[in-house]
Amino acid sequence: MPWRKAWIDPSSFPSPPALRATLARRAYEVWISEIMLQQTRVAVVIDYWNRWVAKWPTVEALAAASADDVLAAWRGLGYYSRASRIHAGAKLVCADPDMLGLLPAGVAELVDKVPGVGRYTAGAISAIVFGRAAPMVDGNVLRVLSRQMGVMGDVKADKRVVDVLWEAAGALVETVARDGGEGVSDRPGRWGQALMELGSTVCTPKPSCGLCPVTSTCRAYGEGYARAVEKGFSDGVVGTPAKLLDIEDLCTLCEPMEEADDADPAESKPVSKRQQKTISSFFAPPARKKSGDPTPLTPRALDIIANHAKQFPLKKPKKKVREEECIVCAVRRSSDGKYLITRRPDKGLLAGMWEFPSHTLPEQLNSKTSALARKSKAVAFVSGLFSPEAGRTTKKGGNTPSSSSVVVKHSGELGSVPWLFSHLKLTMHVHLFTLHDDGEVDVEFALADARAGIATTGQRWSSSEDVERESMGTGMRKCWALVNDV
Repeated sequence: MPWRKAWIDPSSFPSPPALRATLARRAYEVWISEIMLQQTRVAVVIDYWNRWVAKWPTVEALAAASADDVLAAWRGLGYYSRASRIHAGAKLVCADPDMLGLLPAGVAELVDKVPGVGRYTAGAISAIVFGRAAPMVDGNVLRVLSRQMGVMGDVKADKRVVDVLWEAAGALVETVARDGGEGVSDRPGRWGQALMELGSTVCTPKPSCGLCPVTSTCRAYGEGYARAVEKGFSDGVVGTPAKLLDIEDLCTLCEPMEEADDADPAESKPVSKRQQKTISSFFAPPARKKSGDPTPLTPRALDIIANHAKQFPLKKPKKKVREEECIVCAVRRSSDGKYLITRRPDKGLLAGMWEFPSHTLPEQLNSKTSALARKSKAVAFVSGLFSPEAGRTTKKGGNTPSSSSVVVKHSGELGSVPWLFSHLKLTMHVHLFTLHDDGEVDVEFALADARAGIATTGQRWSSSEDVERESMGTGMRKCWALVNDV
């Protein structure tokens, strides 16, 4: 992966063109990897990234690729709009006279000019590739900084909290960069990656505080340690609590927090809450013994510390995922065995992906309703897809429409496929139809203008082999597996 490669030191290149070419390649590689890593684990991304850069080794190669090829290469990673934005961004980077294939080095310019690049991805490119003091703040880093600073806030939805942590991340990386001397260096990139690594391996949602190398600066650890001392599980001396402030001076950033020192959340114990009056209103650094080495913490003390730390950042109850059902209608033409597929709009869920004609069921018609009711909806939907003139085609060598007819027959419901998106739990009921004709119907024929709720940007007939190669979402591909098994 690109972030494991040695930093590109500008002073080691003999000529500006050679440096530019190397920076362009590395910036492109980091850009692709960082977008892939959004919402996807590193272990999954590695193979995808290797295949991607083997297929399109430069931003110019990606810009020249077709949209279908790009979506096909992304198949299985999910969140397909990421692939579409990368493709659009590659075209822009190559066409822009100020970039000409080289991504900008500054965060602001990256965010402003390149589609799909936010301040985290921009920071990663700026720091890792160009050696600039730019913060790299992902979910892991937000968690680390929340605990280090003792900020009990929502790092996903509270803009004030997020801004405070980003500001702190910026100040930290600037200090790290200054410590390395003037000019660009590998320090900002190494620092940013170290924070992310800490958050993904040690300072996880369930932290391993006993393994953490930065406990001396961690507010959450210090508060947990003080509570362990209070409970008699460590030999430190509890310091004097910080002076309580007037109500007007209460911190407006942090939320009240629960006190629960039991390491096993399954055990039911009453919990109390304290209003945070500063970043750490009820914590003062415990006094260590003046002589001798500190006594190692007991497992129980470490449990108390970790259980306190894992309360940071604030965890909001997850919203219930909306549930929805749809019918997926595979229409197979009897004359040549091809299937009708449609393309989704260029924006929205699964943008630009191919699928079998699908129709969302009304809320009142759910899985508890009989298969017969779903069949009725499916038949009405498919019947509405084809225009009355679909079967009237010109005979070869003449201009007179034939009297050939088209009959669409329902072959059955093949099964149901559950699929979970980040915001939607979808159940797809797969129906197979056979379109019977006399062989005179054109390969491409009209669909009804009113498609009974289906919104597409194109449609075509595809053989089984072509369907296998189409850029389809993973859920739709599972539907195809049911159809293909018949």
